Amino acid sequence: MSNTDPRPLTLAARGPLRGTVTVPGDKSISHRAIMFSALAVGESRIEGLLEGEDVLATAAAMRAMGAQVERGEDGVWRVHGVGVGGLQQPTQALDMGNSGTSTRLLMGLVASHGITATFTGDASLSGRPMGRVIEPLSRMGAEITASPGGRLPLMLRGLCPAVPIEYTLPVASAQVKSAVLLAGLNTPGITRVIEPVPTRDHSERMLRGFGAELTVEDGPDGKIISITGEAELKPQHIVVPGDPSSAGFWMVAASIVPGSEITIANVCINPTRTGLITALRLMGADIAETNARTVGGEPVADLIVRHAPLKAIEVPADLAPSMIDEYPVLFVAASLAEGRTVARGAHELRVKESDRIAAMRTALEACGVVTEEFEDGLAIQGSAGAPLAGGGKVATLLDHRIAMSMTVTALAAEQPIAIDDVAPVATSYPNFFATLDALTAG
Repeated sequence: MSNTDPRPLTLAARGPLRGTVTVPGDKSISHRAIMFSALAVGESRIEGLLEGEDVLATAAAMRAMGAQVERGEDGVWRVHGVGVGGLQQPTQALDMGNSGTSTRLLMGLVASHGITATFTGDASLSGRPMGRVIEPLSRMGAEITASPGGRLPLMLRGLCPAVPIEYTLPVASAQVKSAVLLAGLNTPGITRVIEPVPTRDHSERMLRGFGAELTVEDGPDGKIISITGEAELKPQHIVVPGDPSSAGFWMVAASIVPGSEITIANVCINPTRTGLITALRLMGADIAETNARTVGGEPVADLIVRHAPLKAIEVPADLAPSMIDEYPVLFVAASLAEGRTVARGAHELRVKESDRIAAMRTALEACGVVTEEFEDGLAIQGSAGAPLAGGGKVATLLDHRIAMSMTVTALAAEQPIAIDDVAPVATSYPNFFATLDALTAG
């Protein structure tokens, strides 16, 4: 999983994007569907699961701790859970591949079970800090021995019963919030997380759906999320909606390539995930929602996106938590806009699969874009819709979103763009390039 050979690819501009596309299942929801199903007693069924490498790492880890997790020939995943408190001692290290979500959430699960697990990952994941999760989980009683800098590989020895805590998030992170809540599932009493800045709330929605006693209320310092421990989760039938992060690449591509008109079906439009749609609309993008509905507790719609001239904006910093994964492709949209776009307040980009601020600045400048780098974002001088020079050589740094964002850039460049490695795209969007071929076939 984490030893894929590099796959270089050179991409040139194509014609307009046309047609209807269904993007992979939401990655955040897919991770949680596997984990929570593995903690329920009985069989859960999951449709539309993202079958990328990151989610498969979560499935493998839950198997290693006793759950039965299988994909049927009908494409439906069936999970027989062990119950909260029933996780078993894994016999070997849990290989998280490239998945920070898997690592941080599973650390939370293990923290309140009487087992010991060693977490490993690929070179990219091993460079990402885990201290923000180690700190609250240690307060709950887990013993964690990490590599220098609080990084992988690390060994976590859980405590059962663990100690309930009240924890205020120092950074806006749905992963840290979820790790503490998941540790609280098997902890006697009430575990509370105080969230000063709202982040994606998939854990809260799905935990309630599985029957956990979880409340959310407003407090003086932000939202207070409380979970009552020693929970009993009931098996569910889950339909995973399309990933808005994956949809973002097609939203930007259709917006910047003249003559484009596409429909992206079945996209999750949870308000904590729609920052990119908001930002693009502020820039003048033509994005319409149709067929709005609720699926499995999550709001869903089809998106119709047409080419439109974009104008530079100052991206509202309060959008950052709801579009943190979409900044790389937003930078691409800014490169084709009229004027100078400034996007700040995104410190979190420094500690993703790569330093996405530095990686995108380098990649875009190699293709003729004028940028200015800040500690928390970029300023980008747009081309006012004119094709970019292109011709650059891009280092993805094992980051799937850099690879896909620069693929979108190539669609609006005069010269082909050489990307050093598109293999990491398989972590979140295995059919990305086949979808690109289908949308540009006409």
